[in-house]
Amino acid sequence: MTVELDFMAVLRDWPMLLAGVGWTLGLTFVATLIGLIVAIACAWGRSSGQRWVTIPVGAYVELMRNTPFIVQLYFIFFGLPSLGIRLSPPVASVLAMTLNLGAYGTEIVRAGLMATPKGQIEAAQSLALTSFQVFTRVVMPPALKRVWPALVSQIIIVMLGSAVCGQIATEELSYAANVISAASFRTFEAYIIATIVYLCLAIGLRRFLNWLGPRFVFG
Repeated sequence: MTVELDFMAVLRDWPMLLAGVGWTLGLTFVATLIGLIVAIACAWGRSSGQRWVTIPVGAYVELMRNTPFIVQLYFIFFGLPSLGIRLSPPVASVLAMTLNLGAYGTEIVRAGLMATPKGQIEAAQSLALTSFQVFTRVVMPPALKRVWPALVSQIIIVMLGSAVCGQIATEELSYAANVISAASFRTFEAYIIATIVYLCLAIGLRRFLNWLGPRFVFG
């Protein structure tokens, strides 16, 4: 038995694939931007030692890290409407990806903060810097430098996890592959192409973030 592969049947719909790539990158960009802000804020709050901050932040981190991403996505998209909160598929996807990245990023950033020598902080305080200035100028840059590879890996994981968002009709890459495979009956070819595209996106995004970090984030 021979299997005849027809990749052109899938590539004929390249505009849909290209749009899916655009949605995947767009969702990842917004979720990364907001998620890193959430991660840094929560890491700062959790390392402050104040119970009114550490308890809710700890609960958020444990909840998101110990439940599947697809359950979080379904709760946001299908569960919140029962409370009167209705979100479009793209907004629900971004929110789920942001909360997920924020939780994992919190622990990654906190690890970098905890590795900061106390003498470095005391030296900054002796210069009459405010707590905010000490955190943003003395503590945060070297902390991000230490944990940047781990953060980059987590961002890649979130980007690949965006494939689940097609389950709620967000028109990202896996959704495009599903539609094309159903229309062309070329499931094998559609998912081979999607796999190759995801691989290229992951490699390209990793290289871009590794270039971006030392120059604009903690450089």
